[in-house]
Amino acid sequence: MRRILLILLALPLTLMAQWQPDILGDGYQMRHIDQGHDYSGDVRSTVVRKLSPCGGDRAVLYVHGYNDYFFQDQMGDRFVDSCYNFYAVDLRRYGRSIMPGQRKFDVRDLREYFADIDSALAVMRADGIKDVVLMGHSTGGLITSYYMNNQPDSIISALVLNSPFLDWNMGAFTRNVAVPVVGAIGKLIPGMMIGNGKSTAYGESLLADHHGEWTYDTDWKTFYPEKVTSAWIGAIDRAQGNLQKHADIKVPVLLMHSDKSVYGDEWTPEFQQGDAVLNVEHISRIGKKLGDDVTEVVIPDGLHDLILSSPEPREAAYEAIFDFISDK
Repeated sequence: MRRILLILLALPLTLMAQWQPDILGDGYQMRHIDQGHDYSGDVRSTVVRKLSPCGGDRAVLYVHGYNDYFFQDQMGDRFVDSCYNFYAVDLRRYGRSIMPGQRKFDVRDLREYFADIDSALAVMRADGIKDVVLMGHSTGGLITSYYMNNQPDSIISALVLNSPFLDWNMGAFTRNVAVPVVGAIGKLIPGMMIGNGKSTAYGESLLADHHGEWTYDTDWKTFYPEKVTSAWIGAIDRAQGNLQKHADIKVPVLLMHSDKSVYGDEWTPEFQQGDAVLNVEHISRIGKKLGDDVTEVVIPDGLHDLILSSPEPREAAYEAIFDFISDK
């Protein structure tokens, strides 16, 4: 009943909005979805789509990571060219959805994003979509896993995870003691700011004007790490704890990650050949327990965002994705 009510509530909001040309051009369209009002004021999410010339009722819905937004049009094009309609959501307070005066990326409970996913699915249903592959990267991988573990939608037939943020890339004491303490403080002082490191090495491994091959809006996906709130840390930690203790995702899951993590504050060539954000051993250990049907694929020399890796690991990631979704 709750699911039906959410869909009915979301439909008027989606129907009020109109599709507009997206900043990516080349057939990409976007529409804002009014998500009401919360502790940051008015909030909205944004749905981006590109429809396949094949038509059909199959689609992929992509959810970005932290300090991120959807800009990977080459990925969208790969799905469209393979006869999957493609959709992505910029979550509230991210990318296209940022509204004046808001603190970017802020969140107090990851379940806030469930409405953003639900409304994107309502848009897709209105477009005639009947079969959805949900795909998440990093924090988006955590959010989509949390969603499928707690409030899954029957239209979703599979979950694809690109380096999901299933645990903190920190020592045991920090993960098990310090982080929960900060998260508890976040319930009392949600706006307390916490440093998020100073390394720009991962950004350098991505951007074309450094060592990568990609361009994107560095106001939306910042080059220098921004501080996070204590509430954000608590929201992440509680969602991770839910999955680590109670994971039971019912749909097939593709778990992808690099073969190694890389560390350091200064860029070196190794940053082009490994995950500079998360611990791949954590991803593997926790990810394999997300459900009864998990396929793990390790991508040699993959970056944290496997889709933004150099050509060989990037193609290996695409091969894994299309093998998985064609067999589901």
